[in-house]
Amino acid sequence: MSSESHEVHHEGGEHETMTRKKIWKVFFILLAITCVEFVIALVIVPGHPEYLRVANPVYIALTLLKAFYIVAYFMHLKFEKLGLALAIIVPIIFIIGLILVLTNESHHWIDLRG
Repeated sequence: MSSESHEVHHEGGEHETMTRKKIWKVFFILLAITCVEFVIALVIVPGHPEYLRVANPVYIALTLLKAFYIVAYFMHLKFEKLGLALAIIVPIIFIIGLILVLTNESHHWIDLRG
């Protein structure tokens, strides 16, 4: 066996390998996002409940950003645009649909009680 690197090279340069440096970079990005989420959830909102209305969308956006990084880099879908889009967009569509159905159902139960 040769002592050369065992990295796989693809034609066209559209795929990259995850180097140790890139893995640590993504790790620290995810760590920073998680730290911001913890500060929002454990420091800002309990101290200032009036920020809850603003904190929730920010918290959701940060969580979606973390999901993007995990899917793009650790599931290796960064260069597969269709796979990445489907992995993020399809669950979001189902979640929005579930929220709409549950909201409609809750109005039905409220109308029955009234």
